[in-house]
Amino acid sequence: MAGAEFLEVSNPILAGCHPDPSICRVGDDYFLVTSTFEYFPGLPIYHSTDLAQWRLMGHVISEEGQLDYTGIRSSGGLYAPTIRHDGEKFWVVCTLVAHDGEHPGGNFVMTAPAITGPWSEPIWLDVDGIDPSVFFDDDGKVWMHGTRLAPQPQWPQQTETWLREYDPKARALVGPEYVLWRGAVQGAVWSEAPHIYKVDGAYYLLTAEGGTDFHHAVSVARAETVTGPYEGAPTNPIFTHRNLGREYPVVGAGHADLVQAPDGSWWATLLAMRTYGGYHYNLGRETFLVPVEWQDGWPVFAPEVGRITDLLRVPVSGQPQTAEDASLGGERFAAEAGAFGKFDWTTVRGPADFATRTDEGWRLEMRPTALRQRGRPAFLGVRQQHENVHVRMRVAAELGDGEEIGVVVRQSEEDHVRCAVVRDAESGALEFVIVHRQAGAEKELARGGATGTAFDFEISARGQDYRVGVAAAEAGPGGVSAEFDGRELDSVATGGFLGLWFGVYATSNGRETGTFADMSDFVYDVLE
Repeated sequence: MAGAEFLEVSNPILAGCHPDPSICRVGDDYFLVTSTFEYFPGLPIYHSTDLAQWRLMGHVISEEGQLDYTGIRSSGGLYAPTIRHDGEKFWVVCTLVAHDGEHPGGNFVMTAPAITGPWSEPIWLDVDGIDPSVFFDDDGKVWMHGTRLAPQPQWPQQTETWLREYDPKARALVGPEYVLWRGAVQGAVWSEAPHIYKVDGAYYLLTAEGGTDFHHAVSVARAETVTGPYEGAPTNPIFTHRNLGREYPVVGAGHADLVQAPDGSWWATLLAMRTYGGYHYNLGRETFLVPVEWQDGWPVFAPEVGRITDLLRVPVSGQPQTAEDASLGGERFAAEAGAFGKFDWTTVRGPADFATRTDEGWRLEMRPTALRQRGRPAFLGVRQQHENVHVRMRVAAELGDGEEIGVVVRQSEEDHVRCAVVRDAESGALEFVIVHRQAGAEKELARGGATGTAFDFEISARGQDYRVGVAAAEAGPGGVSAEFDGRELDSVATGGFLGLWFGVYATSNGRETGTFADMSDFVYDVLE
């Protein structure tokens, strides 16, 4: 485009565990949401004016009682949101996966007059399955669609895409249900993440296929009416990295969503995983961007290249954002000392009502819940967003018997490494302890005597070589440290859908307490 300005984009556009991206544009503004599973606040909303740099605007789920996270295991919770704008308000539809069958879950919709809210209470949709989406047709009708297991499958884990009209006034699904699609490839599992678009008078159904791992792919179908019948593209799957092999550094590309820029160009956000140290992806499923062209009535992803590239150029229409306004996303957004506010700090299964922001960091009210329990511990964490990183912080507390403070490299309740200061419940002795919890069994990596009330913790990763350590902030014992293999913590080894988190925690291990812990001097350094 003559005279157009361009910005260079570095993939991924959202680093660390930002899976299942969905995007929409309102004027010159782009808005993007991703899955958060058991982490809270849920469904982060990112804003950009240039597709290159993204700023965290807030979260759809941010208040106690909006959703019931009780009993949700790790890698359960919030799956695959879709964000859209109907010309007046924003819509987010999503799935809450409870897993244990004892607590409420299902598909829901929430709306807001502005991206900053206020968001409505969840409106539950009377339909099974996952990955709901919403489409606004030219005639004013609103169509919900999603994925569920086929009732009479031709092969195991075959799914189908359903469609049904939604009445905003009645706040309910109405009219007949239509089954639109059961997958493009014979034998492919989990045709999921469906999104409908209308382009040049035709309706397009975009889906993921093959499961959200190595065989992940993007497929598309087309129809003359929104209810079908849909025909698949002759080139399906239209995008995948599985043909590049397991040794290619970016795998599992899929779960795409389309957006059109103000200049008329098309783009797709999608998830993929950066592997290192073998077929392992500790950073989880991340959000990437690829260009899209329409050829012969079908979308072509990454034309002429056919894969996600490390760098690409996007046209600038609005005012470009500055790095200072953006979230920690790529290498260029490495945090400096005291920059704890730049991170999307999260807890699990509920608000951080135990934490108070201070000038130096956070004050945590200690809780009886431990990290190994499926509850709401006093835990605050950030995503690991870089392969090579060094994190350090100071944590201070007057520990009572049985109480514990520390840092953790977290995959789940069942799999994590924690580096702690513990006051023994029986002897009253203060000790440094490092423990690797693996599939629910605990192995001690290091132990030593401790003194003092303030302690310096560190977490470092050089590829798959991880190290945690702790020492007294003032004169005292030399501290302890331990190394471990990060390949034992990623989701390839442990199962689930999450990348790793680095966090601070404080627990009384089942006892009632009034103890608090102060975290300060948090630094997240990206290493060369």
